[in-house]
Amino acid sequence: MSQSLLAHCSVYAHRSPAQPRHHTSASQLGLAFRPRFVQLSRPPASRTFRPAQLRVNMAAAQAEDLKIKTTSTKPIDGQKTGTSGLRKKTNVFTSENYLANWIQSLFNSLGDEVKGKTIGLGGDGRYFNKQAAQIIIKMAAANGVKKVLVGQNAIMATPAMSALIRRRKLYGGLIMSASHNPGGPKEDWGIKFNYSSGEPAPERITDAIYKYTQSIKELKTADLPDIDLAKIGNNKFGSFEVEVIDCVTDYLATLKEVFDFPTLKEFVGRNDFSFCFDAMNAVTGAYAAPIFVNELGADESVVKNGVPKEDFGGGHPDPNLTYAKELVDICWSDNGPDFGAASDGDGDRNMILGKKFFITPSDSVAMIAANADAIPYFKSGLKACAALLQLCCQNCTRLFADRLSALTLMYQGSCSHN
Repeated sequence: MSQSLLAHCSVYAHRSPAQPRHHTSASQLGLAFRPRFVQLSRPPASRTFRPAQLRVNMAAAQAEDLKIKTTSTKPIDGQKTGTSGLRKKTNVFTSENYLANWIQSLFNSLGDEVKGKTIGLGGDGRYFNKQAAQIIIKMAAANGVKKVLVGQNAIMATPAMSALIRRRKLYGGLIMSASHNPGGPKEDWGIKFNYSSGEPAPERITDAIYKYTQSIKELKTADLPDIDLAKIGNNKFGSFEVEVIDCVTDYLATLKEVFDFPTLKEFVGRNDFSFCFDAMNAVTGAYAAPIFVNELGADESVVKNGVPKEDFGGGHPDPNLTYAKELVDICWSDNGPDFGAASDGDGDRNMILGKKFFITPSDSVAMIAANADAIPYFKSGLKACAALLQLCCQNCTRLFADRLSALTLMYQGSCSHN
């Protein structure tokens, strides 16, 4: 249940919530229906004025009512970006212009397409996120973004960002996270960009970012005061706007469309069922009490380590039998709960436990698939699901690939839908 609520509900247009986001690259998912990059050029005067031109002119007007500062910079090595973004040690990102170079390269790669649009911003609560958010907001304003929706205290789980992008029809969103890696001044930091369907940035964007990082010469920053990220509300600066939002609201609304909350609440309230959720002092701590306690009626005691901390309480937010030992000990005790779960730093991966037993990620997805008819979102049928299998060696990987290929051929030969 915790797995479904906190990790498997990142809903994309091209796949089901039961398919974990990080298991498949954007290039493998098929991008034909997504908005394509357009190289805008000035049309002849006789042409009809188009929305794309309007966005560019609006961005120019925005630049006029904001004081934009341009500073010189130079390329910095090591900014190759993947679909999971860019991850380095925190002191690398806090060094001169390292983060700013990457952010400017992102906006350069998006070009006129992002001008006049709204983007999301948030992260897993780790050290440097709040300072980084201020840098990103000012650079977004300088590069023509119309509005930034930022999670309160710069908090936003990765699945919640995907839900926010889709519900509010945002252009995309920036997530400040190094996933399951430790946080702190001497630990890890990272950033990634999710695109218009809530999915990780496709390779054509990440490749373009890297290309710009190798030739970048200037940074654009708007002269704005720092935003009070603790206060929910709107902040307007001419035609540019920053809205600090509750990080749970849109995500919870999406969950209620995906799952049967009345039935879940009834189940949680049964005397013969108990569960425990370990947020590992990471981002899902901000969601656990509002969902499990306030919505489903569970006792507050079911949530462990439920306060997001910049250093994750000195822990390692990787939900496995080693780093989630506190939860393992609880579930292995004689009076342990029937169900246990823990999630990683940015809330898109988890570990599921029963009473004195561990469920592998592939098995948990298989159980969701087997009971998909009980999930409202799948009322029209489950079309696909996938799970990441951690194979022990190259021989096993090769054997698995061979077996998978054979099964695929068998399926294609017998399926009436092909």
